Formats: sequence, C-alpha cells, structure tokens
Amino acid sequence: MSALSAPHFHNEEAAYAYVEARIWPEGPVCPHCGGVDRIGKMGGKSTRIGAYKCYQCRKPFTVKIGTIFEASHVPMNIWLQAMYLIAGSKKGISSNQLHRILGVTLKTAWFMSHRIRDAMRDGAPDLMGGSGGRVEVDETFIGYNPRVKKAKGKGGSAHKLRVVALIDRDSGKARSMPANSLVRDEVAQIVRTNVAKEAQLTTDESRLYAAVGKEYASHEFVTHGRHEYVRGDVSTNTVEGYFSIFKRGMRGIYQHCHENHLHRYLAEFDFRYTNRQALGCNDADRADRLLQGVVGKRLTYETIGAR
Repeated sequence: MSALSAPHFHNEEAAYAYVEARIWPEGPVCPHCGGVDRIGKMGGKSTRIGAYKCYQCRKPFTVKIGTIFEASHVPMNIWLQAMYLIAGSKKGISSNQLHRILGVTLKTAWFMSHRIRDAMRDGAPDLMGGSGGRVEVDETFIGYNPRVKKAKGKGGSAHKLRVVALIDRDSGKARSMPANSLVRDEVAQIVRTNVAKEAQLTTDESRLYAAVGKEYASHEFVTHGRHEYVRGDVSTNTVEGYFSIFKRGMRGIYQHCHENHLHRYLAEFDFRYTNRQALGCNDADRADRLLQGVVGKRLTYETIGAR
C-alpha cells in the first residue's frame, strides 16, 4: 500500500485530527490565552472543520493559528501531502512539480514550499561537539549574487553566494548558513556560535580557521593542496558529502535561488540530512518531525522576500 494512501492525506477532517494529535498531544491549547481547561469543540453544519472555543477568553480557534498553516485556504490534507513529499525527497522537489501533483497554482506551491522550509528550521540549536567528538567545518559557493558583477573570463567565486556548513560526526547533525562575505572574522564567529569548546575542530587548510581553531580542544586539518584528503580519522569528507547532496539539489531541482531565500533552502537540506534513514528516521518519521516545527513560524507572502 502506498504511504500516501493514509486517510489524513485525503480527508481534511482526518488531517486536522492527525495534526492536532501531534501539536496538542495532551489536548487543545488556546493560542490566544494559553488556556487548556475550559475548551470545547464547536459543532453545527456551518462550523469550520477543527474549530474549538475557549471559554476562558471566549475566542474561537483551530490548530492552524500560530503555525505555518495560519490564514491559508489550502486544505489541511494537501498541506500534509506537500510536507511528506518535501520531507521525503532527498534532493528536494520543485514548486512546479508540487503544483502539478497537488493541483494548486504555481504561486501557491512556491509559497507553501517556503513555509515548509521555515518549519524545517531548528529554532533552538544546541552546540555541536559537546561530547568532545569531531565537528567538520567547510565552506562552498553556490549560484550567484546579483549585487556582484562577474569578473571577465572564466573562474572566480566573488560573484557567488557563500555557505558555511558544520557536521557533528557523533550526532550526525548538519547545520549550514549563508556567509555573506566569507572573511575570517565572520567564519570564526559562526564557528564560536555553533561549536562547543570541547570539540575537535576538523577543517581543510583554509586560513579562515587558523585563529579560531586555537580556541578548541584540538584543531586538525587536511591539506587538499597537497592531495591529502584523509589522515587517520581526520578528514572533511562528511561535510563535503553534505555539500554534494546540497549542490545536486540546488542545481538539478531548484536551479536558481535568490540570496534572500538561501537560508530557507539550507534549513531544508539540514533537516533532511539530520533526520536521514542512516540515523533511523524514515520518510513518515521525518514528516512527523517536520510537523513538530510548524508552531510559531508563520511566514506571510508580503514579507517572504524581505527575510
């Protein structure tokens, strides 16, 4: 039987019940006043699906309020289909493909995709390498920055978007972020913010890490310029493998990414890598974990380009 045969993918009432069970595991919570005691489910033929009323603040609500679903006219079961498809596609799925599969407009599919990526963002990231394990750090270039003119001739990276990624080998977690200038101070601050001092920092020979590496339990690097890629357990192969998946998705599926949206695409690839099959997380588990991140991350169409 297909995974998409489940009732919550086809029936809106079942979809609401599925979302409520995961966002409100102990029962409905009023998003207006935080009340949990005097809440009743609303009935009647004209009542919206999934509507409740809080008898403390006297306001109606649904599980959509305060989430990425708020103010959306897309049926909840269609939202769940989109989330399952994005969470289960290793290299991503284009808005055009979602538009054709889900039967929504291209504009709606694009907006839904960005809301879902926002839900994939880790709202409270902890420090990597706290157990004293290795944390690999590397940087790469992708796409192009419209504010920087490409130099004449071939080669060069000044006109591209810059990304720094970190992989915690012990936990398998990935975390990546845009690095606007990719200068030593900016990269050092990214490392300090995300890596515990007990960690064994592992990089290539880039000078970006020379100073900040002294602040950690150890800093070892491989010298790619001398064709050194592995020395014992010292390598950046894991983070380079992450970049390989990221670039295949960005070039082959999405093809173009504006600088304003890069952080959300990175959140998408981080989420899938951190919750991958090799760590015991299948497609259904990944979609459920994604659902845990929808609260408090409402993204409006008017502001999506400014974030």
